[in-house]
Amino acid sequence: MAHPVLALGLALVTASGWVWYLPALADVRAGADRPGSRRARAAACLTGWATAAAVAALLPLTASWWPPCAAAGAGAVLTAGLWAHAAVRRRRESRETVRQWAALTQGPPPAPGPYRPRYLFAALLGTGLAASTASAVLLAGTGRNWTAYPVPAALTALFLTLAAGWARAARRGATTRR
Repeated sequence: MAHPVLALGLALVTASGWVWYLPALADVRAGADRPGSRRARAAACLTGWATAAAVAALLPLTASWWPPCAAAGAGAVLTAGLWAHAAVRRRRESRETVRQWAALTQGPPPAPGPYRPRYLFAALLGTGLAASTASAVLLAGTGRNWTAYPVPAALTALFLTLAAGWARAARRGATTRR
């Protein structure tokens, strides 16, 4: 792809990203009114978008790929570093908040409920569909056409029943905890 075409596309994407970088700019400018982790995350967002803008500006200026790629790599490393710093800072702030609430309430924070994976229904259903598709492909390859239909249907029904049962148990557990 030609450099000017890529530069134009990247410039348009960067210009349309205002929904991310303008709120991030507001967070950075707010200073001490925002938590430190939020300001660090906003700085990472601004760095990422500034990197995209710099690459868009470098592309039409050079015939080589090295300067835009170097700018993109340096910006990506800096953005990832800022994001990691924001995550560490957020964890520290969360611990401090828990300590403050524990001191305020003179007791430990409430224990979380039992662990229930959020996407287990989709995982069970997807596994069942993948298994039924694989069995249909394998059975169709053997030449036995009469078995190519009931086995995948049974696998789909089995995994759909498992997923529905898990969803019902999770819903029942959620109502009893309230």
